[in-house]
Amino acid sequence: MSKQKKSKFWDVVARLILRNKIGILLSLIIITVLFSTQWKHMRFTYTEANLLPDDHEVNIEYNKFLDIFGEEGNLIVFGVKDSTLFTVEKLNAWNALSESFRNYKEVEAVVSIKDLQKLVKNNEAQKFDLEPFIKDSITSMTQIDRLQDELFKQYPFYDNFLFNKETKTVRTAIYLKKEIVNTPARKDFVFNNLVDKITAFEAQYDLDVRVSGMPYIRTLNAQNIVDEIGLFVGAALLVTSLIFFLFFRSLRATFISLIVVCVGVMWTLGILGLLKYEITVLTALIPPLIIVIGIPNCIFLINKYQHEVKSHGNKVKSLQRVITKVGNATLMTNVTTASGFATFIFTESTLLKEFGVVASLSILAIFILCLLIIPIIYTFLPYPKDRHLEHLNKRWIGGFVDWTERMVRGKRIAIYITALALLVVCMIGIYKIKISGSLIEDMPKNEEFFSDIRFFEEEFNGIMPLEIMIDTKRKKGVMRATTLKRMNELEDLILETPELSRPISVVSLVKYSKQAYYNGNPKYYQLPTKQEEAFILPFAKNSSSGEVDLLQNFVDSTGQYARITTFMKDIGTDRMERIEENLNQKIAKVFPEEKYAVTMTGKALVFQKGTTYLVKNLALSLTLAIVLISLFMAYMFRSFRMIVVSLIPNLLPLVVTAGLMGYLGVPIKPSTILVFSIAFGISVDDTIHFLAKYRQELQANKWKIKKSVYAALRETGVSMFYTSIVLFFGFSVFTISSFGGTVALGALVSVTLLFAMLSNLLLLPSLLLSLERNIANKEILKKPAINIIPIEGDEDEDEVSSDSE
Repeated sequence: MSKQKKSKFWDVVARLILRNKIGILLSLIIITVLFSTQWKHMRFTYTEANLLPDDHEVNIEYNKFLDIFGEEGNLIVFGVKDSTLFTVEKLNAWNALSESFRNYKEVEAVVSIKDLQKLVKNNEAQKFDLEPFIKDSITSMTQIDRLQDELFKQYPFYDNFLFNKETKTVRTAIYLKKEIVNTPARKDFVFNNLVDKITAFEAQYDLDVRVSGMPYIRTLNAQNIVDEIGLFVGAALLVTSLIFFLFFRSLRATFISLIVVCVGVMWTLGILGLLKYEITVLTALIPPLIIVIGIPNCIFLINKYQHEVKSHGNKVKSLQRVITKVGNATLMTNVTTASGFATFIFTESTLLKEFGVVASLSILAIFILCLLIIPIIYTFLPYPKDRHLEHLNKRWIGGFVDWTERMVRGKRIAIYITALALLVVCMIGIYKIKISGSLIEDMPKNEEFFSDIRFFEEEFNGIMPLEIMIDTKRKKGVMRATTLKRMNELEDLILETPELSRPISVVSLVKYSKQAYYNGNPKYYQLPTKQEEAFILPFAKNSSSGEVDLLQNFVDSTGQYARITTFMKDIGTDRMERIEENLNQKIAKVFPEEKYAVTMTGKALVFQKGTTYLVKNLALSLTLAIVLISLFMAYMFRSFRMIVVSLIPNLLPLVVTAGLMGYLGVPIKPSTILVFSIAFGISVDDTIHFLAKYRQELQANKWKIKKSVYAALRETGVSMFYTSIVLFFGFSVFTISSFGGTVALGALVSVTLLFAMLSNLLLLPSLLLSLERNIANKEILKKPAINIIPIEGDEDEDEVSSDSE
């Protein structure tokens, strides 16, 4: 599109907006109301973020496990570490509390100390019977002493499942119905039943009850995410409007910008509802993000309006020029910002795709709202008062711009040396970056449920399930002696791994059967020999249904598949990979491939693999953002050298941020992965503004490079400073979050954008001056593909030609 056609296009847009203001406002109100009707479709997330694509091998294996054994994240545990629990009153009350949960429709089963049963050999009937440790209720301390002696010393089968024999910590397990684990019914059960009952019990018996388990953690964590949306939106509105007011000293202008961003947030929530996306830890960030990105748009448009009014005093002409001159530049910068977010759409992760779609659509929506609402509202308002225009003469901002000009004029070598030193130091820092595949690292550290996670990690070696599924490739293959021995060998390695809990499997049950055969003697808690099998097997076959029920948790109905369940501490990706490697080596050695297919899975492993996968996608999304914006620059400036010059000041802040992450120990994880593409998409806006103004000055100053660079620096320095300050403090709002990842995201993007501003104001003009002979190609710069800032004299034909700026 030629420069003249482009100018004509924006003239038409300006006329349409200003002549149809009532119709446009009514249309915006109707659209906003329609979007608000979609809010009811916004869904609270009831599942963990699946970072992997559905067809990924790890997901396929996990889904196969779920098909055979059902949902594995359905366990809620509550426990007590207090010696006073072992009194008649409190232990009975504990058992009664555990028992009371059986009555809820959401609960599949409850296993407490009262439910524990011992296998007892029945010689007459040639079978094993199940007898409870506690028959009815406890009536004396003698019973409690006997119970402790039996549980803690004689029956290793139950150790580390419902109690820790070393510390005397006791817990109860609640298994939720698998069909409600990922539905709103889980939230209702946790908040309305579980939490209330346990709080009342704590108050009555003066016991500190700890609660954990994946359904509980996910419910409280998801509630925290939803609670923080309101906090972020409020804080973002407060911070950005305060800065806006300090710049403009106008309540009217501040109020107008608040109307624009609030409507933008309403549209964002409408888009979320319309697309029926869940509110996740990422999509929850978009509403405040739109406020932070929308306010700089308002600054550009209102600043231009006030400049124009001060220049010639014609309000209508000022509003027309706001649209024709700043509209195109704002469109370009919003498109590049949206491109940074849109790159996530091309990843294979549903979580990132949804974030990319909603964020990029919302950014384009806020641009349209700014362009329509601000000029239209100002047509109804009186001429600005002198005090509203005073900020245009602020000396302190002029002083900052003068400092940047002095630096570029006299200290260019110092700028290059500083940039190079930063590059080298930060490249070293990049090698220190670690990847975190932790499920709980980003969770609020100051919340009670987080300290409960650490409690169960210490007492029972973790609550993150890790599953090993063994396919024997033949029916009833699990109960063969060779299979059980192989499984036992693998379990020995798990026992030797301090980060993993004692494994539970059919092997434990077979060992328990042998112990029962030898009248409960704990020294016989081991796998039976070949001869012993002949004696014990008839007893097992004739046993009551209770033992069969126990077996169903560990072996599928065909007897072909077995599972070994262990729980994992919250450990880093590096350590997890080493554990996985050790287990795989043992599996390869113990289970021959031709006879067995063994897979490792479970929520913790899926999440860890997902994080590793996301890191690869980070490179893809960032490269895509750079390529997209480079193509955009190429189309805009028609010069390869200009692309290189424009990318250097924007890539340096990314390297600095990555280096800081390495030195400060901030790991790469789903939340911090976003930093780079977001920051690059936003920081390149300053470059576009500067280069567009530079090109305009070149034409006005007859290709005198130095004069043009300094003129562009003076002109764009103020608006760059304004927007960078708003963005810096706007993104800093995220540091009030209780989620570690959100805090890191806010702090890192803020720092990156501050570096980007300095880079664009110091390094970019320095490069243009140093490479002036190579870049100053008149033919390339004379006829750009897109004329971002119309040169003076390109005003609307309706305007009076003598009214120059």
